[in-house]
Amino acid sequence: MSITAQVRELFTHPVKGLTPQKCDRVFLQAGHGIKGDRAFALMYEAIAPDIPRTAVPWMKKKNFAMQCDLPQLAALDCYYDEDTAVLTIKRQEAELLSAATNTSQGRDRISEFFSTYIAADYPKRGSLRLVGDGASSRYPDREPVHISLVSQATLDAISTAVGQTVDVRRFRPNVVLQGVPAWAEFDWVGKQFQLGETQIAIAAPINRCLNIDVNPDTGDRDIPLFALLKQHFAHQQTGVLAQVLSSGTVSVADIVKLACSG
Repeated sequence: MSITAQVRELFTHPVKGLTPQKCDRVFLQAGHGIKGDRAFALMYEAIAPDIPRTAVPWMKKKNFAMQCDLPQLAALDCYYDEDTAVLTIKRQEAELLSAATNTSQGRDRISEFFSTYIAADYPKRGSLRLVGDGASSRYPDREPVHISLVSQATLDAISTAVGQTVDVRRFRPNVVLQGVPAWAEFDWVGKQFQLGETQIAIAAPINRCLNIDVNPDTGDRDIPLFALLKQHFAHQQTGVLAQVLSSGTVSVADIVKLACSG
C-alpha cells in the first residue's frame, strides 16, 4: 500500500475542554501521547476532594468541565505558556485572568474564575478545581493514552455536505493530515505508521459527541454537526485514535508513511 501524506496542522489542548493551541512541532512520548496535551483539567470539586490537585489520576470525562456540556467555555480564549506555566484567559480581546498553574495561589484563582463563570448559566453544577501537574498528568477522553488524527479532505467533505465551512477546532484533533482522501484514515486502523520521528499504531475511529456542534469562537451551538454526520454519512465518527509506540518530534510538513513490517 502506497501512502503519501503530510502533516498540515498540529494542535495541543493544554487544559481539557479549553482552547486548542496551534503548534509548529510537538513531542510525542511513547505510552503517554503528546507532551502538554490535556495536561490539566477542570474537575468538579465534589469528585475526589481529598486527592491533591496535582495528583488526580485519569478519570472519565463526565468528571470534568467539557464543551459538550458547557459550550460557553469555547467563548473564552485561553492560552497556556509552557515556559512560564501561566494560563491567560481572554474574551473578545479583553484579558480576564492571568495566573500561574504551578502555585497554589494561581491554581486557586483559576479554579475560582471558572467556577464563577459557569455558575452564571449552571448554578447547580458545583465548583471546579484545576487538576494536573502539567507534566506527567494527562486527561484524554479515553484511558489508553492516544493522539488523534484527521484528514483535511474528511473535513472538506463534511463542509461540502453541510453547506458551510466547518472549523477543524470543533473536532479537537492533534494532527491534521493532507494528501489523504476523505474518510481514508478509517482504513488505517490496525496499521502502523511513521509520523515524523515517531511510530504510531492506528487504534480506532473516533466516536463524536455534541462537542462538535459548538462554535469554537463564540460558544454557540450553531451547526447541528452531530446529527448531520448521521444524516449525510450514516455514522457519527471523524478521525482516528493512534497509540504512540516510539518517542520523538513531529513537525508541520512532516511526511506520514506506512511503517515497514518485519
